[in-house]
Amino acid sequence: MAILLLLLPLLVSAVYGDEKAFIGVNIGTDLSDMPSPTQVVALLKAQNVWHVRLYDADRAMLLALANTGIQVTISVPNEQLLGIGQSNATAANWVARNVIAHVPATNITAIAVGSEVLTALPNAAPVLVSALKLIHSALVASNLDSQIKVSTPHSSSIILDSFPPSQAFFNRSWDPVMVPLLKFLQSTGSYLMLNVYPYYDYMQSNDVIPLDYALFRPLPPNKEAVDANTLLHYTNVFDAIVDAAYFSMSYLNITNVPIVVTESGWPSKGDSSEPDATVDNANTYNSNLIKHVINNTGTPKHPGIAVSTYIYELYNEDLRPSPLSEKNWGLFDANGTPVYILHLTAAGTVFANDTTNQTFCVAKDGADPKMLQAALDWACGPGKVDCSPLLQGQPCYEPDNVVSHSTYAFNAYFQQMGKSTGTCDFKGVATISTTDPSHGSCIFPGSFGKNGTITNGTSLAPSSNDTSLGCPTPYFYRSCSFTTSVIISAFLMTAVFL
Repeated sequence: MAILLLLLPLLVSAVYGDEKAFIGVNIGTDLSDMPSPTQVVALLKAQNVWHVRLYDADRAMLLALANTGIQVTISVPNEQLLGIGQSNATAANWVARNVIAHVPATNITAIAVGSEVLTALPNAAPVLVSALKLIHSALVASNLDSQIKVSTPHSSSIILDSFPPSQAFFNRSWDPVMVPLLKFLQSTGSYLMLNVYPYYDYMQSNDVIPLDYALFRPLPPNKEAVDANTLLHYTNVFDAIVDAAYFSMSYLNITNVPIVVTESGWPSKGDSSEPDATVDNANTYNSNLIKHVINNTGTPKHPGIAVSTYIYELYNEDLRPSPLSEKNWGLFDANGTPVYILHLTAAGTVFANDTTNQTFCVAKDGADPKMLQAALDWACGPGKVDCSPLLQGQPCYEPDNVVSHSTYAFNAYFQQMGKSTGTCDFKGVATISTTDPSHGSCIFPGSFGKNGTITNGTSLAPSSNDTSLGCPTPYFYRSCSFTTSVIISAFLMTAVFL
């Protein structure tokens, strides 16, 4: 087995080493005001998104995607799986109606047969491999099998004992399905579709998994998880899960099937039991995930090997059932407004474009006035913002209240720092908005494309654990009392840490 584990990276690299990873997006439709297919495609093009996954094979959406060059993964819904898996004619009709009718104008590159069938619809598991084979046979009959791959997305929960990755294995009760399934993927040159959600691993770990480890945040060497069998260092949950899947396949003697992550993301809002479902964490996770993938970083087991990934998801789906987080995985609201602006700046990068081309940093609704005052003092002091427009008699003096004045100062700082990561936080009392806060003769920096003056200052907006907020400035309103409590928590990992 040790020899096999040593050879595995070479086998995978030989077959898939030249592929470049991509970022795609899932398009769910459980919205009360779902945009039209034309609007969806316009947003995709504006955001440089060239890979999408649909949860069905909606005809109107496929027509809208025609002649765009966008690569499309369509899906066989779970409720159709039993019929297709038991009838060659049903499978052939499905392919004729949903694939042949649309190619080559619509660039369909993959078919996802079902979704998390083993865990979500186990009674259909006996026909899953049959369904894949019958769909593939229909593609072969139309000479489309070389350009359209067939697979099925799995929940990562089918992997047991996922850390250390080298000891991971698929749930053995599914061997009668997984073994022929993996052999089918191998023989057809397809890939394992895997849904990877570090958010859930973090939430279910009872504080064993650190938040930074789940969010791809940099860890000091002594905090990195180390696989004691391979001595590979893991700096994030995502890589550990993907490598666990690779090792699980190797234990079934499958060594050259690549992995495509069909779903991954982080919710931007949750109920009281989900305190880490926040805009900041969602932004951090998805921004870091995108950079990790498009840099062709690979995983510790397979460095440089593409792990293409589809973000879950394009829109917030307000019709999804509880909990609240289920409705808030999207990058955009139904009207195309970004839920947050991803921390991506490279020209042409997927999702790097603000669709409005105007974003502002404003005071949060309901923020504590004392917190706002302290943050305002910091911005106009150590933050080096020119707050002279807020003085009495100047254009932005009115309305004379801490919310209005702090919004001006927060935004001026945000703009002068180039809208970079961490510059619209101010201990949690600021948030990014696409609504221009300018009013009357008070024109905010960044308004109508006019950027604030860039300074050479290196200060960052105070974060949630910064205690540097001061008070004495000409923009003081009420009390200057401000306290900060720093909670230091230790975590224990079941993995080996250096």
